[in-house]
Amino acid sequence: MQRNFQVGRYRMAVRIMAGIGLLALASGCSSIQNQRGYLVDEVLVAAVQPGLDNRESVQATLGRPTLTSQFGDPVWYYVSSRTEQAPFTRPRIAAQTVLAIHFDPRGNVLAAERSGMEKVVRLNPNSNSTPTLGRDRTLLQDLFGNIGQVGAAGMGGQGGPGQ
Repeated sequence: MQRNFQVGRYRMAVRIMAGIGLLALASGCSSIQNQRGYLVDEVLVAAVQPGLDNRESVQATLGRPTLTSQFGDPVWYYVSSRTEQAPFTRPRIAAQTVLAIHFDPRGNVLAAERSGMEKVVRLNPNSNSTPTLGRDRTLLQDLFGNIGQVGAAGMGGQGGPGQ
């Protein structure tokens, strides 16, 4: 009887340890989430009012922008993104928010717009070749292409027009 009790306790301990091990393995397979860029605070964003605020008050409220427009109307962009990364993979953008503050030429706020993942473009570049203008030439044609061209017309050597 004592032996059966010890075997039962041993089996129970093995099951518990196996369960803990499976939980540890499963937790290692969870994805990693990361916040990048501007941390959006809804209260501060709602405090920016068109017609009332200017560049200085927006910078005091929201901080320095992530990006500013270089051409056209002055616009400040606050970019925020959340990424997820499964084990052994590259991070992927799961959510993105762009807050655009538009200013008039005097520096007063005209509008505050928000956009999300609907404007994100996923590019898949072709790594095999880059299309270029011009002729397709081989390496040997590039190396030896000028042989016989020395002294050609317009180069100032023998064989040009009038010589």
